[in-house]
Amino acid sequence: MTHPDLTRRTLLTAAAATIIGFNTTTRTWATTNTPTPPGHIAPLPPLQGTLTTNPTTTTAHAHDFGRLTTTTPYAVLNPAGPHDIANIINYARHNGLKVAMNGQSGTGNDLESHSNYGQAGAAGGISINARALNRIHTITPTNATVDAGVTWAQLTDAALAQNLTPPCLTDYLHLSIGGTISIGGIGSTVHKHGLQADTVESIEIVTGTGRILTATPTRNPDLFHTALAGAGQVGIITRATVKLIPAPTRALVLTLTYNDQHTFLTDQQTILNDGRFPSQVGEILIQPNGQPPRYKIEAVAHYNTTPPNPQTLLTGLNPTTTETNDTTYRDYTYRADTFADTIKNLGYWNAPKPWLSLFLPATTTPTFLNQALPHITPDDIGAGLLLCYPFHTNKLTHPLAITPNEPTTYLFDFLAFPHPNTNPQPALTRNRTLYNTATQLGAKRYLVGAIPNMTQTDWQNHYGPHWTTLTNAKNTYDPTHTLTPGQNIFP
Repeated sequence: MTHPDLTRRTLLTAAAATIIGFNTTTRTWATTNTPTPPGHIAPLPPLQGTLTTNPTTTTAHAHDFGRLTTTTPYAVLNPAGPHDIANIINYARHNGLKVAMNGQSGTGNDLESHSNYGQAGAAGGISINARALNRIHTITPTNATVDAGVTWAQLTDAALAQNLTPPCLTDYLHLSIGGTISIGGIGSTVHKHGLQADTVESIEIVTGTGRILTATPTRNPDLFHTALAGAGQVGIITRATVKLIPAPTRALVLTLTYNDQHTFLTDQQTILNDGRFPSQVGEILIQPNGQPPRYKIEAVAHYNTTPPNPQTLLTGLNPTTTETNDTTYRDYTYRADTFADTIKNLGYWNAPKPWLSLFLPATTTPTFLNQALPHITPDDIGAGLLLCYPFHTNKLTHPLAITPNEPTTYLFDFLAFPHPNTNPQPALTRNRTLYNTATQLGAKRYLVGAIPNMTQTDWQNHYGPHWTTLTNAKNTYDPTHTLTPGQNIFP
């Protein structure tokens, strides 16, 4: 058996051997210093980055933030650029391997995919470490061009240094930009600016056929609109140009609490419709011992020098209590860091987290809440949050960001941090039950959550008329179904 010449960078490094290719017969890697079993060896393609089977690295890519699944890849690619990704995708599709991008988001040593149910996994395939693509290329007064592995925190600080900010930010900023725009990316300004995917002006993407393409609303528009919020089904985003807007200096945070659901929802709708706050989040506070839930709205006004009058901002609203806090814009955008540090210190961060994210039709939101909330206990939420807030569906511009067929939808975001050592299986069963209840009321899912046993019928019902849009794009740009198998959309 002979092999073509292989440069040092082409070689795949392992803990104790240099690997020269993949044995497609035995589905194992062929090394230079161990006997090679009979079979066909597919030599590795040229790479400027590195591909490793080091167990420490593959194990780090085997789990995600949800800690509900294990999807250990055969190897991990640290790409030097899009050409490495294109070469690996071509190699994978010709050798029956799967490929997925892994954001490796977070801070310090707590780096992992921030998917919740194995969505970024590539079990028995090749995982691409997005952190290797970490350059901010340009910042202008209106946009920034960044590699897909740059986090929103990195971009936010770089933009703030020039008095700019991304218009839409997730609550937790230490997430890769490529990862969030691939599934949408929702935050407290969705009612003003849509999802993070809606703030993207162009992308560089490697398709499932190994082509490196630029996509914009006018150049490869079908690819542009199916890659953004498309769950990684048509390509691996490697670079993006995202909008920036002038950054305010200060944030006036009004915390409004409510004793009854109707007033809570009515005030949220009032705030949404008149647009008085650029940032709006609602939260449901489940009470112990079967007491009725309480409710909270966090509404934020931005300013530079003179703070707005809180009483003016509260006109027409009917909270039970009101609290006001004045802080810097940056401190507000990083507010989740304190929460994350607390969760880590208490041992919740690495425990299983069966999250559930739904988009509810506004007309049936009260019905769903009345059916769902009696079955949710404080222990179900643990140290987490249960968010519920509205936005207008016309703010979303990409067809695969699926929302109910109504002008207004509510995000129902069950961000559970159950107590450590809690068995997650009952929570997964609950998620499935709540999902079934919600879909009967016209709801759709947001793709980060943990919903077990999704079938092809479930996915077809989820996408509705856009199922054809997705399948046509999949057949065009990833006909061998090589990419992002962890979403389980395609068999």
